[in-house]
This record gives sequence, structure tokens and C-alpha cells, in this order.
Amino acid sequence: MLQIDYKTVDKYWDMTPEEFAESIKKAEVRTKKIDKYKDEILGWLQEFNDITAAQVYDWLKEKYNPLNFKERTLRLYISNLRDEYEIPKAPYIRQYEEVPELPMGYQAQVDLGQIWLKRQDRTKVKVYCFAMVLSHSRYKFLWWSDKPFTTLSFIDAHNKAFEYFGGMPEEIVYDQDRILAVSENDGDIICTEGFQKYMDTMKFKMWLCRPFDPESKGKIEAVVKFAKYNFADHRIFIDIESFNDDSFKWLERTGNAKVHEITKKVPAEVFALEKEHLKPVPQMFCENINNNSVTYTVRKNNIVLYEQSSRR
Repeated sequence: MLQIDYKTVDKYWDMTPEEFAESIKKAEVRTKKIDKYKDEILGWLQEFNDITAAQVYDWLKEKYNPLNFKERTLRLYISNLRDEYEIPKAPYIRQYEEVPELPMGYQAQVDLGQIWLKRQDRTKVKVYCFAMVLSHSRYKFLWWSDKPFTTLSFIDAHNKAFEYFGGMPEEIVYDQDRILAVSENDGDIICTEGFQKYMDTMKFKMWLCRPFDPESKGKIEAVVKFAKYNFADHRIFIDIESFNDDSFKWLERTGNAKVHEITKKVPAEVFALEKEHLKPVPQMFCENINNNSVTYTVRKNNIVLYEQSSRR
């Protein structure tokens, strides 16, 4: 309840006041393992006051792996730096997530996200995220795009996810989204023609949950938030190819390798068992996906500027 390790309690329990005072004195002059990264960590805290200790730890792993200290050690170190240099952290509201235990290989959840990033020239770019998570193991897949997802690119992201998992689940949970659902007719979901054709080919069940429904899609909402604020946030965007490469490396070292806060298990280790329960993937859905689309801004009067001309 106090978030104190029993070994720490055991260490101090039998100390006399004199021994405790001596240990504090030694600690004040002792060099910490993290000290050699102090200037870099302090720079990140001052530039991004909302950055988390988990993201700092991931950035250090990305540059200096392996590290010879734990994330909880860094968390305390950063807390002390914030106090010493008066760098308050932006408030964080914990997201609610229900934890129903589902059979291996039965369900995945899918959602989309977006985040503004900076380029090297300090201009901003909006990057879009497709995320899929297996509900049992919490094993994650991410695919990023510098263009809004269409039905075809949404389907392509599914194919990439199934290839990454080496199989597919029985059921996939979605939020109601215009990319895959046109409307709801007396409780029956009417899908876009392209996505309906895809489901007929792949033969998985769809479950659309209501908006603002954490009981149904809390797992994937947590994944999107984790991807945005542990991996993507404050990262300099160079191009979408290198961004996706870095994302896969992040999944390997952190996203799927870190102990899950709810299950208390490592997703990659549980997935080693769950992947045997996934369905074989039918022949991949083949469509010519046009990657040459260009995004335009629609003005309030429904005008789009195209080749220096106004088009309605």
C-alpha cells in the first residue's frame, strides 16, 4: 500500500539513529549511477515539463541500452530533480480500464489516434496511429501514417497487424468510425462496402462499442495513450518510414516488454503462448492502395484550394 519494498524496510528497521544519520551522510556524497545522464535528463525535463519518467527511461534505453539501473530508481531521481530545479510536472488523470479475462486468441481491440509532432525545422506535422492489441496478452501492434486513414489504408494496417502477430483473433472490437461503419440501422451496423468485403474474406467477428465506453474498449484506449505519450510525444519527426521503424523497436524494448500495470505480466511472454491460439490468416485481401493521396484543408465556405484554383 505504501509502495515501499520490504527490503528497504528491512534495511532500516534495526538501525540505530546514529547508524541512520551516518547512512544519510554517505548517501549525500555518493555518486549515483544515473548522474552521468543528469544533464541530458534535466534538459528533457526543462524542454518537456509533462514528460514521464517512463518515457525518459525509454529514451535512455534507446540511446544507451543496456542501463544498469531500474525504472523505479530513475523515477525517484527525476522526482528529486523536479524538486531541486523547480520543474513542476503537468497533472495526469489516470484512465479507467476494466479487466475481464478473455480466452487466448479470442479477441483483439482496434482504435485510431493522432498527435502533433515537430520536424527538425520546428514546423508541425500531424501523425495518425492505428493500434491493435490482443485482449488476453496485451500484445500490441502500431502502424503510423502521415495521412488520415481511409478504408483501404485501414485494411492494409489490419493485414500488417495479422502478419506481425502471425495469426488473427476470432473477434475484433472497434469504436464506431466512419472508416468502417456508414450507419446503424435498428441495432445493425452497416459497414462501408470495402470493409464489409474485407470482413467477408477474413471471416472475423466485429463488435462495435458505444462512444465513451471504457468498459468495452479500455485496453486499446490505454494502448493508444501509451503509444502517443511514451513513444511519440516530443520525438522529432523525420519521415514516416523511419518513424515506423523506431515504433517497432519501441514495441520490442518497451511496449511489449514492460510489465503490464493491470495484468502484472510481460505481454511478449504471454503472447508466446497466446499466438498458438490465433486463427490462420486467409489469403490477404488484395486491393491497390493509392498512397499518392494529398490532404487539403476545407474552408468554412466548403472551398478547397487546388492548383491555385478554388473548387467547391
